[in-house]
Amino acid sequence: MRRTGLLLAVAPLALVIACSTGTGTGTANHDTATLGAPAHYSNWPNFHNTASKSGVANGPVTLPLHTAWHRKLDGAVWSEPVIGDGVLIAATERNSVYGLNPQTGKILWHQKLALAEPGSSQPCGDIDPIGITGSPAFDPATGSVFVVDTSPSGHHTVWSLSAKTGKRNWHRNGDVDRHRDMNAEQQRAALVIIDHRVIVTYGAHAGDCGNYVGLAVSIPTNGRGPTPHYAVPNARGAGMWGPAGPVEAYDGNVLTPTANGSNRTGGTWDHSDGVIELDPTTMHYVRGWAPTNWEQGDADDLSLGSTSPVRVAGDYVVGGKRGEVWLLAPDLGGVGGQLDTLGGDNYCNAFGGIAARGDTAIIPCKNFSKPHSLLAVTVSNGKLHQKWDTSGLYGAPVIAGQRVFVADLDSGSLKVLSLQSGHVIASIPVGPLATFPSEVVDGNHVFVPTLSGITALRGS
Repeated sequence: MRRTGLLLAVAPLALVIACSTGTGTGTANHDTATLGAPAHYSNWPNFHNTASKSGVANGPVTLPLHTAWHRKLDGAVWSEPVIGDGVLIAATERNSVYGLNPQTGKILWHQKLALAEPGSSQPCGDIDPIGITGSPAFDPATGSVFVVDTSPSGHHTVWSLSAKTGKRNWHRNGDVDRHRDMNAEQQRAALVIIDHRVIVTYGAHAGDCGNYVGLAVSIPTNGRGPTPHYAVPNARGAGMWGPAGPVEAYDGNVLTPTANGSNRTGGTWDHSDGVIELDPTTMHYVRGWAPTNWEQGDADDLSLGSTSPVRVAGDYVVGGKRGEVWLLAPDLGGVGGQLDTLGGDNYCNAFGGIAARGDTAIIPCKNFSKPHSLLAVTVSNGKLHQKWDTSGLYGAPVIAGQRVFVADLDSGSLKVLSLQSGHVIASIPVGPLATFPSEVVDGNHVFVPTLSGITALRGS
């Protein structure tokens, strides 16, 4: 699971963004928000909005965009925020969770959950310090937001907080596999709520060090009862680390990609370098898929763990490190059972969250041997077709109306593209971004997590 490129991308701003800061657990010191008419905010409960991680906004955003506010927080925000009960909720790498007024950026509440783990005590990695990295999930049924913190010695704790007030509801130990080194297991993948359960997955730190294995844990949203889990049947490796994390399948089960494994099984697929489906209540394995050359993908660290499958036209589209794009049927198809394949080596080295609507998927390509890009593909009659490819930018896209919004790692700006053609039609600076940037698009606003906090852009 080696990563390529810069660990932290720092891009100069073309203009100065007004900053405001907050302290303590309640209110901000001052506000610099540019206010328009009151906006209506929908729930944005998961990374990329839906449990299927579709990356489709609840409504369009009117151009041009203007900087509304920037809220400096106590650490870098690597995860995508969520919106629940009218509150924008962001988590930092210093194990803080903030509830913000999405209209103004004012801090409504702040919970400091634990000390973060310093980089010097990690066996390897690309985040320092490491606290909350996996994107939170909000549960409308209970009004709770769920996060997983990382504290010294690599200990992981799953927390339930009130989205409105930040009140601590409950917490559970997230380290359920006693046979592994907690310090080697990283919780980078976004959480998801499926069937009244919080699904949490684990992989490795950047560098693939230590005794880790791909692990999925299921915890009831009320915090009570057993926590079944699934560990990839692999001696080591096959992490579930992709930023988009597990997704809800068409049949209500859990889909998760798996990365490269370390053991060789003589041709018997060991559930590494593929997509597996799990029952959310029991975490029992249901079915899976892998390319026929999965063992070579394991050996070359060119696995599927870097993205998550998305629903497109009744099937699934998924990419991975090796550069190909695959189309899978709802039953996944087993080893070599894909419906279609597009491209080849280094066609699109996909990392982060894919967005999909109708017959179209937009894939972020953090390419190894050519410029980063966004790739649009369409699905028809069980076949994949390239729609457009826009080079020179990278980030997890969100589709809103007839436009695509993407926080671009290379420039530190929010790019707006035409959904039809891929042409860039607007760009506005937001600040330096983490390695796998994403954004929330809701209420005629775009909320972008940065290495210093949250930048909000407002439509006209």
